[in-house]
Amino acid sequence: MQEQFINLTLENIENEHLCCAIADKKHQAGVDIKKEWLKARIKEGHVFRKLNQKGKVFIEYAPLETAWVPVEGDNYIYIYCLWVSGSFKEKGYGKELLQYCIQEAKDKKKSGICVISSNKKKPFLSDKKFMEKHGFKVVDSIGKEYELLALSFDGSNPKFRNDAKKQTIESKELTVYYGLQCPYIPNCIEQIKAYCYNNEIKINTIKIDTLEKAKNVPCIFNNWAVFYNREFKTVHLLNEGYLKKMLEA
Repeated sequence: MQEQFINLTLENIENEHLCCAIADKKHQAGVDIKKEWLKARIKEGHVFRKLNQKGKVFIEYAPLETAWVPVEGDNYIYIYCLWVSGSFKEKGYGKELLQYCIQEAKDKKKSGICVISSNKKKPFLSDKKFMEKHGFKVVDSIGKEYELLALSFDGSNPKFRNDAKKQTIESKELTVYYGLQCPYIPNCIEQIKAYCYNNEIKINTIKIDTLEKAKNVPCIFNNWAVFYNREFKTVHLLNEGYLKKMLEA
């Protein structure tokens, strides 16, 4: 099965699709932005590995030290995303991709692998049950929902940074922290800004465009986070419909 997968490289990235936004033209701007972001990350050891077919089947991970998330630990790999969708499910692709990451971590003498998840399954976060089947365990948590899972090889464990556990900010305005990694984000920002403008809702969008900013976000963060009335609300990407539901809840 190994030959069915390819890794994005500086040599092939311009000619390869980015799985998640493969079929939707409105996200093309996000694809271009992510490819530019990836070019810098690949040099840092970032891996984007995908099925060599037209489908949403991929894993994306990086050394924790350079991963744009508020998690810290020594010599770990962080998994941003592991996604198998549609007709590609139940074929063993998720297991194959995860095992590739595990083997690379062992080959590079890493201390382990970690990933942000949740007690109950949530969109845009890795499935806790799937990760536990492969040896991952909860090593840290924020509140009752969000958890940091780790597969430790040497007994050490990563943890959420202290700032991530705040889960509150000073402003009561709708506030969105967003990264450059997900191709869906530019369109989501455009939609919610338009909705807020048309409905006279104050909104503050904060671009996370450096590693330092990502490490110090005041909440759980995997490239997107939303606050309202000072409280953290969700890591779920917002379009106009989802934003309306959240504000009315």
